[in-house]
Amino acid sequence: MPSLQALLIEAYLRLMNRLTPPVSGEWDIEKERAGTEAMAKSFGRFSGVTCTPVSAGDVPAEWIIPTGSATQRCILYLHGGTFITGSIKSHRSLAANIAFAAQARALLIDYRLAPEHPFPAGPQDVMTAYQWLLDNGIPAKDIVVAGDSAGGTLTLGLLFSLRDEGKPLPAAAVCLSPAIDLSFSGETWKTNAKADVMLDFDKEKIGIAYYLRGKDPRSPDVSPLFQADFSGLPPILIQVGSKETLLSDATSFTEKARAAGVEVTLEIWDGMQHEWQFAVGMLPEARRAIRRIGEYVMERFSTG
Repeated sequence: MPSLQALLIEAYLRLMNRLTPPVSGEWDIEKERAGTEAMAKSFGRFSGVTCTPVSAGDVPAEWIIPTGSATQRCILYLHGGTFITGSIKSHRSLAANIAFAAQARALLIDYRLAPEHPFPAGPQDVMTAYQWLLDNGIPAKDIVVAGDSAGGTLTLGLLFSLRDEGKPLPAAAVCLSPAIDLSFSGETWKTNAKADVMLDFDKEKIGIAYYLRGKDPRSPDVSPLFQADFSGLPPILIQVGSKETLLSDATSFTEKARAAGVEVTLEIWDGMQHEWQFAVGMLPEARRAIRRIGEYVMERFSTG
């Protein structure tokens, strides 16, 4: 049963959706980016870390380091936002809370965004940042890659690219409400359409079109669900809410990966909406989810 806080936030978001006119034909990109920053500021809070800007192989980035932590172990964090919005600023609180829970550094990057920089700019920046970590003496066994929503897409895409190119794989990956099928063919886009107050099918379809610029959304390099071979991936934790339209993305990926021998831990959180982990200042479920991610990351580092 969701907490009272979760039910109240859902009711508020449902009301806001009713008062907001539907998107027709195109996004107001700057308005959407400002909205992402504002929502993150409302929901997120963090403490106990220091933040230092850095260039990760020409990709703008920020080291987020828990106070007093001396470990080289790190989380490469990839923010969400339909590949169009999101930034270091908007996702600093989420990455910081995960870093603190895991007692590891986080490298949060500003990969290039569509429509100015469509696919494959984002995945290229992610690979550049990962290689930068390796080049700076951090072994793959001391890296966990994590991301939310579109960042989850990029996380899983990176794993397949590393495997296919014969590069060292990270100790594990963590995906929060990942978008794994950009063709929107998952069944819960229909069955959870009314329950999900965060994602709107028509709006997301427009956003993904900006990102893909005509590329087939079922191409395995953009939608990890359509990879032909799931073998050889590191352990993966997936957290997804039961009310999300992206629920079937997570369950379908888990089935395919487990069938290929990959260790996937799938957590379906009852009554939760897309990216509820952001709201640590409001939701007890968010705090529990962040603690769980921290425990998982520490476990993988200790066994890696």
